[in-house]
Amino acid sequence: MNATTKKSDLAADLQILPQATQDPAVAGTPAPASGQTAAEAAARDSGSQASRSPAQATPKPAFPPPSAQPTQSGPLGIRFDFNAGARVLLPPGRRWRVRLRDLDTGNVLFFNENDGALVMSTKRYFVRIGLDVWDLSAPDHDRPVLSHEYDCTGRTVLINFPIGTLGDTIGWFPYAARFAAERGAHVVCALSKLIIPLLRDTYPHITFVSHEEVVERALAEQAYATYSLGLFFDDKDGMHQPTDFRLVGLHRTAGYILGVDPREEAPQIGCDPGGRPIEEPYVCIAVQSSSQCKYWNNPNGWREVIAHLKARGYRVVCIDQKPMHGTGIVWNHIPHGVEDQTGDRPLTERARWLKHAAFFVGLSSGLSWLAWAAGCPVVLISGFTHPTNEFDTPFRVINWHSCNACWNDPRERFDHHDFLWCPRHANTPRQFECTRLITTQQVMSAIDRIPAPIPAASR
Repeated sequence: MNATTKKSDLAADLQILPQATQDPAVAGTPAPASGQTAAEAAARDSGSQASRSPAQATPKPAFPPPSAQPTQSGPLGIRFDFNAGARVLLPPGRRWRVRLRDLDTGNVLFFNENDGALVMSTKRYFVRIGLDVWDLSAPDHDRPVLSHEYDCTGRTVLINFPIGTLGDTIGWFPYAARFAAERGAHVVCALSKLIIPLLRDTYPHITFVSHEEVVERALAEQAYATYSLGLFFDDKDGMHQPTDFRLVGLHRTAGYILGVDPREEAPQIGCDPGGRPIEEPYVCIAVQSSSQCKYWNNPNGWREVIAHLKARGYRVVCIDQKPMHGTGIVWNHIPHGVEDQTGDRPLTERARWLKHAAFFVGLSSGLSWLAWAAGCPVVLISGFTHPTNEFDTPFRVINWHSCNACWNDPRERFDHHDFLWCPRHANTPRQFECTRLITTQQVMSAIDRIPAPIPAASR
């Protein structure tokens, strides 16, 4: 590269590629760290929620790729942006000096001289960075030819959400809205087509698109900055998140990634019109989830709770997507005695059921987050997560006498491919004790604390 490099102690925050050797085939993928191929670097940066087995050499990226080159034009052919961290493209043919600095801390993150290179910060989350470039070939080489301080006011900022994560997206979205309000940016949110109808009408100042539309409409090429929200389990170097999500909570991690106040806030969501779906008082429940550790594994729990609710005069309605879910020899069915409203229904319909329900009883799963957003009191049954992981509810149920909170333990790597994941007690009599030992009494006690009107039938 023929570059002289001087770094501060913070200069692990940089990747640099000689411009002359930039490979068009991998343009737009992050510069590989030492000893990594571009494909490995792309796999590392993609993501997040989906775990990656060693056999998967080139997993599908979790997010649309950034533009092939920086989107903002500067003098002398310089290009820059903030779409994969801070990026500065310095064309060959001149001697350059480049400096990256954190505008809020005053730290110089990188200082380098080169003959043409693509400079990329390794931090992909929000950092207000200042870019300074000198043309050392010019007579007045002591004066910067480019000095740019991050300012997204009025500019397009793309915020990527992973596909297929209802609860995560609902928990993260308020921070994207907060970013738009605080930074004055034109925010484009890329997320699942199934979730967009929940948010589009209540946030008209934000543009909602699918991942496919990002590519089809070349939106990455229009963005001043891009941020990708996710659960970055293996981000030991802090490239994608300033603090581990397991320490701050699943939803609040988005606040840290976007550099806004991490205090929780439920999003405003839309629902189908028409008022109450049934006249009588009713309760919604959801018993299914994506991993057995998330289920309420007490074999009698749901049956007894449903009997308790019916005795109080409530109709009990199950709004899961699937009436049965599992793998291998383990399958979970919706409990006996509920009214079956399962199926592939629009989320706005689910929101309507939740908006008018007396309360909701569920797990650490997407429908609990939807109930929270709909303003429905939530009885949340979970042992594998710590209460800080989810939104605050006074009706949270956890048994501290059992093993608990393995999800929030950085020493335990969640395996999305293992439906029976139980990192501490797999294949022992204690497997899934975190929820198996949550008693019906605990759940009914939480239900009885909800200040909901008691149906006439139970008076």
